[in-house]
Amino acid sequence: MATTADTLPNGTGPLYDGKEDALRPDDFSEMLAAGTKDVHEKAENTQFVKDFLKGRIRKELFKLGAVALYYTYTAMEEEIERNKDHPHFAPLYFPSELHRHEALARDLEYFYGPEWQSLISCSQATQHYVDRIHQVGHEDPVLLVAHAYTRYMGDLSGGQVLKKVAQRALKLPPTGEGLEFYQFDAIDSAKAFKQLYRSRMNELELDVVTKKMLVEEAVKAFQFNMEVFEELEKIGETFQEEVSDAGMPVHGAMGGDVSKCPYYSAKTAATGGTTYVCQLAMAVMRHPTGQVLIATWFAALAGLAAWYLM
Repeated sequence: MATTADTLPNGTGPLYDGKEDALRPDDFSEMLAAGTKDVHEKAENTQFVKDFLKGRIRKELFKLGAVALYYTYTAMEEEIERNKDHPHFAPLYFPSELHRHEALARDLEYFYGPEWQSLISCSQATQHYVDRIHQVGHEDPVLLVAHAYTRYMGDLSGGQVLKKVAQRALKLPPTGEGLEFYQFDAIDSAKAFKQLYRSRMNELELDVVTKKMLVEEAVKAFQFNMEVFEELEKIGETFQEEVSDAGMPVHGAMGGDVSKCPYYSAKTAATGGTTYVCQLAMAVMRHPTGQVLIATWFAALAGLAAWYLM
């Protein structure tokens, strides 16, 4: 594990402030964050991710998501091991802190049982992602930096939000079974570790052409992730299982009383009915589902903000 002495240079504020001319050409981590901003936002706005953040999660779909992650991380970590001494990757080699495939194997055993390996298979979209990772590992290992950055930094940021949402919505044990993928036992401070990782990235001796190639590869990594999300959405449409919904009830659950609808109350409040604001707030706070929604909303905001402060 990284020690306190090795960790941080002082933080210098947000990595991306929306102004391209503010980017420092020597700050490669900033260049990556800026170059992937648009595709990152698209990934966050896929229906699968939006439903996940609302707590609308089918358990079977969550399990298939874990399967996709298992194949993805197994491929990535095989290539990382193969190229751990490569001069452009060696400074980012943190197997005990970051590697996830063993944790994912334990999660799959929890969900599928001891015979889990015979019960899973790699989906088409995941296989495309896996094939690309193996290709760059063999042909151009420096591009592994883009895949590692995209996955691990995301896991240490927004991934922590998803863990809390999934645990609550799927009623998973508070002891962490089924969610070991999100648990980084060898990292004491995610923020400190991300700063260390960024500083190591910035110290890599890369020319401008290679940096641009890495940004392009990171964009591809996000696109592969979106393809997996879209595939899961399509599979989800075939499921009959009830959605585990940690969001607010819809109109049909209001017993026909439109005044109980949060959208109606919000509209009334906007026209000057401040009483409705108080009533809505109290109703939400008293309702267990409302408490989950509020906690999820603030966790999501914190997680998404954390990504852009990576």
